[in-house]
Amino acid sequence: MLPELFRLNLPVVGQITITSFGLLLALAFLAGYQAIRVRLRELGEPTDLAGDILLAALIGGMLGAKVYYLLLTWDRTLADPVTAVFSRSGLVWYGGLIGGTLAVAWVIRRRGQSFLHVADVAAPGLALAHAVGRLGCFMVGDDYGRPTDSWLGVAFPKGYPPSTAGNLRRDFGAAIPADVPDSAVLEVHPTQLYESALLLVIFLVLWRLRNTPRAAGWLFGLWMILTSAERILVEFLRAKDDRFFGPFTLDQVLSFAILLVGVGLVSTRGRRPHAATNQGPREAPAEGHA
Repeated sequence: MLPELFRLNLPVVGQITITSFGLLLALAFLAGYQAIRVRLRELGEPTDLAGDILLAALIGGMLGAKVYYLLLTWDRTLADPVTAVFSRSGLVWYGGLIGGTLAVAWVIRRRGQSFLHVADVAAPGLALAHAVGRLGCFMVGDDYGRPTDSWLGVAFPKGYPPSTAGNLRRDFGAAIPADVPDSAVLEVHPTQLYESALLLVIFLVLWRLRNTPRAAGWLFGLWMILTSAERILVEFLRAKDDRFFGPFTLDQVLSFAILLVGVGLVSTRGRRPHAATNQGPREAPAEGHA
């Protein structure tokens, strides 16, 4: 775990801290951008669309992730709104997904493109970007799991928050023996790594199936199914304080809803042939069109 990589002292601006989370978040967007760009080139379509998608996803995703967190932790937001808004923590995946999707949909509409076709193009890149981003969460000790005695367990003494018995009891309702002091740092499931590994597998599956002759929206629906299933499973091991539905978290409920939409897309779009613009690799575009 390495939250801070180094610090820079710049004129006028002052000291800037380069964090591992920030670096990996940037790499996540770049990885997704490159996957989308390669796919557009395969299809013989203008690759500048990848840059538009990246910018929209970055702005919409960051805003959506923060707003979702502020609403989810409304009591803390009201108690200290300045800290809640400007802290580095509180970037929730589903908030980012909602905000990023709305922003990207707006860009796609402005360019006169088919949303489902572009969603198919972006699906593998989404999985890859998510996989890289989860490594950033691991590096700063965020979004970890429940206490475990397994050899896979990892302690986060400087996490957000540290994986102490007190934090796990108070913030996440973890069942920890009373004789364990609050100050004890416990090993927990590194659920960030579990997700990263599963998401990498999802990326490889989607990339392999990207030329499957189906109607627009089929591959995106498959991404929705696989990503939602992955999140539902990992959430059972997460240290969470939002189990509002018995043993199930809010993210699991949202994941199940998205999974159902994905099943609908796969079942309906899988029966129709691809449109001409989405049948597979074509010749590369003329120079200047890339």
